[in-house]
Amino acid sequence: MAKQKLNMKELTTEEIVDKLKEDSAHYTKLKFNHVVTTLENPMTLRRLRRDIARMKTELKVRLTEKQIV
Repeated sequence: MAKQKLNMKELTTEEIVDKLKEDSAHYTKLKFNHVVTTLENPMTLRRLRRDIARMKTELKVRLTEKQIV
């Protein structure tokens, strides 16, 4: 079952920051668990890492837009 991508444009900056903190903590836990015992689906690490990168990119874009205006 495919998980739909999170649309960053629809979220507020505060929601993105909260989700970023939550996902970063979750990624750290998964990464540690993967070292100790293999995960059922190691592709979740890649998906989560890329989602974190998307959130950071969206925050950076919003910050630069705010500085320009």
